[in-house]
Amino acid sequence: MWDYSDKVKEHFFAPRNVGAMEDANGVGDVGSISCGDALRLSLKVDPISEVIEDAKFQTFGCGSAIASSSALTEIIKGMTLDAALAVTNQDIANYLDGLPPEKMHCSVMGREALQAAIAHYRGEAWKDDHEEGALVCKCFAIDAVLIENTIRSNHLHTVEDVTNYTKAGGGCSSCHEGIEEILTRVLAERGEVFDPDAAPAPVEPDPLPIAASGQSSMTNLQRIRRIEAVIESIRPQLRMDGGDAELVEVDGNSIYVKMTGACSGCSMAAMTVGGIQQRLMEELGEFIRVIPAEQMPGTERRSAHG
Repeated sequence: MWDYSDKVKEHFFAPRNVGAMEDANGVGDVGSISCGDALRLSLKVDPISEVIEDAKFQTFGCGSAIASSSALTEIIKGMTLDAALAVTNQDIANYLDGLPPEKMHCSVMGREALQAAIAHYRGEAWKDDHEEGALVCKCFAIDAVLIENTIRSNHLHTVEDVTNYTKAGGGCSSCHEGIEEILTRVLAERGEVFDPDAAPAPVEPDPLPIAASGQSSMTNLQRIRRIEAVIESIRPQLRMDGGDAELVEVDGNSIYVKMTGACSGCSMAAMTVGGIQQRLMEELGEFIRVIPAEQMPGTERRSAHG
């Protein structure tokens, strides 16, 4: 497993400022629900002083995403909007006593959500839509501007660094050439030369060994029990918001989950499913899809135990 600081664990197991904010006057939505990373940041801003009086978040991503979002809300409460805009993703990571390199993209997502929420409050346009031709990584919908800014802000040098901070290049890898071109251009701005053969930073092994088939080496029963344990660990957080989730079926890489209560049919349901998927992918060490139970083919639905 990755080496998480005690503070990351603290903000994951007991996150601050979780939930919706009814009287928010600034809301920022960022991330890709389809790949499991999505964040909604809600702000309550004093209209006279422009001080952030309260901040809350909603995300059901991995532990680092939850911890980064929790840390961000703690950092910005009491700040003016201009001061908050100066907060960087590295500030978020530092607040948590560091994040694993593979999880730095969670802090980048937090910074973007903050920018989006402040733009919404000020009535300014903040678009995460990609201009034609600017999309670099199609797997995770990452554009050239985000990659360039992240390289500059965090002094990145390798394709692996870019993947850790943005997730770009972490899918099919067909965009690696485009990332190298951006690295070459940005490094040249500061008088450096991109070295495609530079050794990447040390990377921790996956939580579980991956077999050639793309699934873990666990038995089917062990795998189902691990899936159940992950969902059980998420359920208390869902129940806090009046919702719940139940494992219905495991069919290869497709995992069917029944969403109930506030998690069923609400505007954040897709984000919740995406978050569960992200957590399961980390725990299982394999690529899977979490699908709402109502989309399961056929009329006969069995439980995960058969």
